[in-house]
Amino acid sequence: MRGRLRALALMIVLLQGCRGANPAAAGFIDQTQHTDAELWALWHAAQQNLSQQIDMNPLQRTQSNVPAQILPGDPRVWSVSPRQLTVAPQPDVSSAVVLAATGMNRPDPTGLIACPQPCNVSYTAAYSSYAQNASRYAASWEFAGNNFDTLVQYEFENQILHGLGYDMRWR
Repeated sequence: MRGRLRALALMIVLLQGCRGANPAAAGFIDQTQHTDAELWALWHAAQQNLSQQIDMNPLQRTQSNVPAQILPGDPRVWSVSPRQLTVAPQPDVSSAVVLAATGMNRPDPTGLIACPQPCNVSYTAAYSSYAQNASRYAASWEFAGNNFDTLVQYEFENQILHGLGYDMRWR
């Protein structure tokens, strides 16, 4: 009987080890050249911004003359954590591709990546994919100082707002 109990206990321990990491655990899948601590600081800054006010249509305002849709801050932002959120660079699209697709002439590196549907634009500096639980940015921004921080913080704001059920159409 003791032998069977030991075998059962050993099997349970082995099976527990085979489960792998908890996919719902808070944190990042950090594929950047920045530390997890830096990403957490940007996440907390995003929470701070959204706790004060929420700009619901910055992208729409760049494309047409519409008034800003500013909402009061939402205290629920403090309850949202990244859940194995992938943060990763993507290679910049070439200036030739941007020129052919948009007629816009930009030097290489362009600072742009293709933005998959349902994006409102074809190319962007960064985007978030909620289906893939990822925020991606053009690789050339990796060491662009505060520009990297601004891009990633904005995408973290988008992740937080999406997690709270906000309409992300013009973010």
